[in-house]
Amino acid sequence: MTTSDSPPDGPIPPLPRGWRMAAVHAGIKRNATREDVTLVASDLPATAAGVYTSNLVFAAPVALDRSRTPGVGFRGVVINSGNANACTGSRGLDDARRMAELAGRAIGAAGEQMLVLSTGIIGEFLPMATVERGITAAAALLAADERSTLTAARGMMTTDTRPKLAGGGFLADGVDCTVFGMAKGAAMIGPRLATMLGVVVTDAAIDPADAQRALAEAADESFNCVSVDGHMSTNDTVLLLANAAAGGRPLAGAGLEAFRRTLDHVCGHLAREMADDGEGATHVMRIEVSGTFDRAAARQIARTIADSPLVKTAVHGADPNWGRIVSAAGYSGVAFDPSRAELRLNGTLLFRAGSPVAFDAEQVSASIRDARETLIELSVGDGPGRIRFYSSDLTADYVRLNADYHT
Repeated sequence: MTTSDSPPDGPIPPLPRGWRMAAVHAGIKRNATREDVTLVASDLPATAAGVYTSNLVFAAPVALDRSRTPGVGFRGVVINSGNANACTGSRGLDDARRMAELAGRAIGAAGEQMLVLSTGIIGEFLPMATVERGITAAAALLAADERSTLTAARGMMTTDTRPKLAGGGFLADGVDCTVFGMAKGAAMIGPRLATMLGVVVTDAAIDPADAQRALAEAADESFNCVSVDGHMSTNDTVLLLANAAAGGRPLAGAGLEAFRRTLDHVCGHLAREMADDGEGATHVMRIEVSGTFDRAAARQIARTIADSPLVKTAVHGADPNWGRIVSAAGYSGVAFDPSRAELRLNGTLLFRAGSPVAFDAEQVSASIRDARETLIELSVGDGPGRIRFYSSDLTADYVRLNADYHT
C-alpha cells in the first residue's frame, strides 16, 4: 500500500482565475508529514452550489453547507481531514461555524461567506485550537501554483493513496473559462454519495439555480455511479463555486451547455479515480449495463453487481466467473428476462440467451490479471436504460485497512 505522498494520476491542472489554495499539517492527523487543513480562497465573491449525502446521520459541516447553498457571495472553503466532526451534536455545529469564521477572518471575508468540509474519524470533537493554527498557517501560504494545488488536494485525504485532480476548459461568448476539481475518497464509498469530498471551482459566471442544477446532474452521472463497498458516509459533499473572474455575463445557452460538458468530464474523471484508488484495490471495475426499461433500473443492476463481494473477489482473483455476475443481476430487484441477457467480460462473450457460451477461460483470466481495469458489459434487453458504473475489487488489504482504522 502506498502513502499519501504518492503523486497524482496525471498532470496537475491549472487553477481558474481568481482562485488560490494552500494546505498545512496542523496536527489533526497523527502522521506529522500529512497535510490536514486546507484553504480554498477566491479573490472575488462566488456563486456556490452543493450536493450532499442522503444518509440520515450527517455531519455538522453538511448541515452548515446545506443551509447556505445554493447562494452567492462566497469567498471560499475550509477543509479539515482526520476528524469528521460527525455525531458531535450542537458542539459540532458550533465548531463548524467557528471554522467558517476563522477561515473568513484569515482571508478578509465574513464567516457567512465560507463553506466547511470535514472528513475522518466519526464521533470525536474537533481540536479547535489546532484547527485555528492550521487555518492561520494555510492562509499565509495561499497561492495559485502547482505546489499549492497539490498540497491542497492532499490536505483533503484520509486513506487515499494519492490526490485526485481534474480540469478542463471551455469557451462561452468568446471568453475562455477554466474548471478545476479535486476530490478525496477511497472507502466507505456508496452511491448518493460516497465517503468523498469534492470541490470544483471555475472562473465563469453562473447563476445559483443553474449552478445547482448542473452540479446535481453531473454528480448523478459520476459520483452517484461509483461504489467501493456500498457504505454511505456521514460527510459526503461536493461543492461548486464560480467567481466570474473570467468576465462576461452569467452563462446561458451554448455557453452553459459547454460548461456542463466540462463539469461532467471533471466529475467523471474524479469519480473513476476514487474507484481506482479504492482501499487495497488492484483492479477498477467498469460496469456497463444496458437494455433496461429506464436508467434507474440500469443503476440498480450495476450497483448490485458492484457491491457483490463474490464478484469483487472474482475480479481480484482474475476469475471469469460469469455466474456470480449474472446471479447478482438476478437478485437486484429489477425485472428482466434472463433468456435475453448477454454478458461480456473484457470484450469476450461469456453468457447469452440463458446459457453459457464457450470461451477460453485462460485468455479471459489473463485479460483481467494483466490490466488495471476490468470491463463488465451486461445487456438485459432492448430498453433505453443504460449506465456506466465504477467499483473496485475486494482484497485482503481492504479488510486489513478497515480492521485497523479507528472509527
